[in-house]
Amino acid sequence: MNLVWKLLRQHISKSQLTGFFVANLAGMFIVLLSVQVYSDLRPLFNGGESFLNKDYLILTKKINAFTSLAGNGSIFTPEEIEEIRRQSFVRKANGFTPSAFGVTAGIRMGGRGFATEMFFESVPDEYVDVNTTSWKFDATDRVIPIIIPRNYLNLYNFGFAQARNLPKLSEKIIGSMPLEVELRGEGKRQHFEGRIVGFSDRLNTILVPQQFMDWANQTFAPEKTIGFSRLIVEAGNPADPHIVHYFKGKNYETEDGKLDAGKTMWFLNMLTSSVIAVGLIICALSLYILMLSIYLLLQKNNVKLQNLLLIGYRTTQIARPYQNLTLVLNGIVFCIAMIAVFIMRHYYTNWLKEIWPDFTSGSTGFLFGMGVALFLLVSLLNITAIRAKINKL
Repeated sequence: MNLVWKLLRQHISKSQLTGFFVANLAGMFIVLLSVQVYSDLRPLFNGGESFLNKDYLILTKKINAFTSLAGNGSIFTPEEIEEIRRQSFVRKANGFTPSAFGVTAGIRMGGRGFATEMFFESVPDEYVDVNTTSWKFDATDRVIPIIIPRNYLNLYNFGFAQARNLPKLSEKIIGSMPLEVELRGEGKRQHFEGRIVGFSDRLNTILVPQQFMDWANQTFAPEKTIGFSRLIVEAGNPADPHIVHYFKGKNYETEDGKLDAGKTMWFLNMLTSSVIAVGLIICALSLYILMLSIYLLLQKNNVKLQNLLLIGYRTTQIARPYQNLTLVLNGIVFCIAMIAVFIMRHYYTNWLKEIWPDFTSGSTGFLFGMGVALFLLVSLLNITAIRAKINKL
């Protein structure tokens, strides 16, 4: 085989092989880097602790002059709710049950206190993102468990309390302070003790258990019809572009930019797919360059190859030097591309950790698998093409 290689390598063009090497390296690097960046960034947009959250969408109707004059124009009808539930991107959809009765709540601290009119809402317990054993109501206990948004506490500490020289409260302190809650309606008036049992990052409302809300609405507003002006929708894939088109067509909107998170995730998918496609095109072009180089080399050695076949050399023996050459080149490209991707990953993950201290990078297992798959695919195509060309001789 050494003699065959010495005979056949005379017409090898180093410039052509260098062109293949550089082009293949660029293509494989782009593909692998795109795959790894997507794997690392995906949890930020679509993970359990993402800053763009994710599975639950709070849905309302857009308020305009017509809905304001109509009075109940912002209420979802049963037919509209059922239609939303039938959409392919929706797993579940339920409404926020509002309080149909009057609510006044107050608090006292150090001889000073304040009270305010407020409201309650409830959702099925499965949507509550606070784990607490106190999330239940018994009318005989006269205690109402309450969950408030965490940003409400921030508004009190850094707005209301600071302006009035009131003490700032931690979550633990405010959870131990009882609220004086008065419920009224239909000529009835009752006093309860409110207990803040948790703080929600998902639901921007004052939550009470569904069991309490059903009892209170029946007790203080039995004649009123309860409608849903807000829905909590669990989406199977928030990045599904059909969500945007459907909600826009129905004149619905989402709170807290949740729909923008889905748009961002969709654009991330599109951008990654486009970059990977460019990388694959470059890989294909580099493969084409290599094939042209090898075909030209085979053509230059046409007479030598025919003589080798005539004196008894098999096709596999003649093709092996060229195949080994492509395998070595592809192996070097794979190793350099992987090293370059890991170096780039080191820099951009450090940068992301400076912006999001809780950032956790994704796994590199898929990156390695993708690199090996590209190496095997390109090598297999090279080996097949070389053997087919020699067989024609």
